[in-house]
Amino acid sequence: MSRTDALFLMIASAAAAVTTTAFTVSGIVASSAGQVTLTVPVGTPRQAAAGLSLGATGHYTALEATIPVLPSGPAALLAWAEALNQTGILAVLALVFLLAYRLRSDILFTRGSDWLVGAGGVVLALAGTVGQILDSVARSRLADVIGANGRVPGESYLFSLDFNAGPLVLGIALLLVAGVFQFGRRLQKDTEGLV
Repeated sequence: MSRTDALFLMIASAAAAVTTTAFTVSGIVASSAGQVTLTVPVGTPRQAAAGLSLGATGHYTALEATIPVLPSGPAALLAWAEALNQTGILAVLALVFLLAYRLRSDILFTRGSDWLVGAGGVVLALAGTVGQILDSVARSRLADVIGANGRVPGESYLFSLDFNAGPLVLGIALLLVAGVFQFGRRLQKDTEGLV
């Protein structure tokens, strides 16, 4: 990778960090200030879809609802979820920036590189996982508040979890890459001693 390519990666990751952060902040502000349309889970399989043709039957498990003003509890959970998801994105972009910076100096395996990559992996795994859980809890609470979960006697419902394992898997992969960096630093130290 040339120094120009590394510089391009540094600029692109910094621009992506600024852009995604601006979109996240504006989304949080917009959702707390006025009308919001969200997809909320429906907690019972007995919500039958009416009016289907050809004798078909069906049920729905999610509802797209337009809510004039979000209640403060779910609004706070949704804001925290967005902030945590953005933190995971920023961790990855910071790693890209730092690794491109290290590539420009032709010394990738410096002291602390392994810790930076490992910390980025931990932040991504934790922030991505907790952010998704908070988002699911908030949407389930909103479904209850707006009455989308028409309760059926004898049926209980806590919350629906829509979970993407991507941040967790990528975070664990970054921890493995941190181990490779630590090994690479040891090899680099050994070869410097030979030269």
